[in-house]
Amino acid sequence: MPIAILKERAVARIAGPDAAPFLDNLLTARTPAPGEARYAALLTPQGKIVADMIVLATEGGFRLDVPRLAAADLLKRLQLYRLRAKVEIGLLDDLAVAVAWGGASPLVDTLAYDDPRLPALGRRFLLPAGEASQIAMVPESEWHAHRVGLGVPEGGQDFLYGDAFPHEADMDQLGGIDFDKGCYVGQEIVSRMQHRGTARTRIIPVALCGPPPAEGTPITAGGKSIGRIGSGVDGRALALVRLDRLEEARAGGHVIEAEGAALVPERPGWVRFSIPGTEDAREASA
Repeated sequence: MPIAILKERAVARIAGPDAAPFLDNLLTARTPAPGEARYAALLTPQGKIVADMIVLATEGGFRLDVPRLAAADLLKRLQLYRLRAKVEIGLLDDLAVAVAWGGASPLVDTLAYDDPRLPALGRRFLLPAGEASQIAMVPESEWHAHRVGLGVPEGGQDFLYGDAFPHEADMDQLGGIDFDKGCYVGQEIVSRMQHRGTARTRIIPVALCGPPPAEGTPITAGGKSIGRIGSGVDGRALALVRLDRLEEARAGGHVIEAEGAALVPERPGWVRFSIPGTEDAREASA
């Protein structure tokens, strides 16, 4: 059964007597109870994603399973928001993030937690970075193939930090936004998009023949741009698309393509919004 080290992830620590309310006032999801893990994000005041993360509550405070490429900006912003709050903020360079899926069990004596986005993503765990290279693991690319197969986006590949709204990254579908909690940074914009139904751009899976085009490749239909390619594996990719333009293209009989490869939209079972061109589109929009 596969286990992979996620070298693209880093671990941050938020501790101190004010750690729980500090995070609760900033992140899109409620602060988890001890032993729980939740998917969340820190947003800009304009509602764009600074970094998405998995927040794990432990006896020693909170561990943030974060994208390495966004970690420095995330910690810098958390420091700015700290003000007089009694919290300690920093990276734990001595820890690595790993994931076990497909029935595999995390290593013993590690801090393990279920991926809160989707059960099929498996169980993640933290282990000493020095031990990671000594353990037989599958390549990280196999984890991404599994993720793409489930249709779950990844920041930096399928959406850009500082440029995407949570709805565009499907965070509302994957439990990353609590619409009933109190205020947090960027809440007004996110709530407005939810209640007005103005999230026209979404990440969706697409099927194709052969290897996917490179990340960032434009997706076109009838000579018009409707989105771009994200991460992919042979026969499948994730795509950031304008759903209204996708619907217009389908209605006009245009082929959806990227670098000459025809793309067929798909709708995973966890998606609750309508995707034009899929069998479940009418059911999702009902």
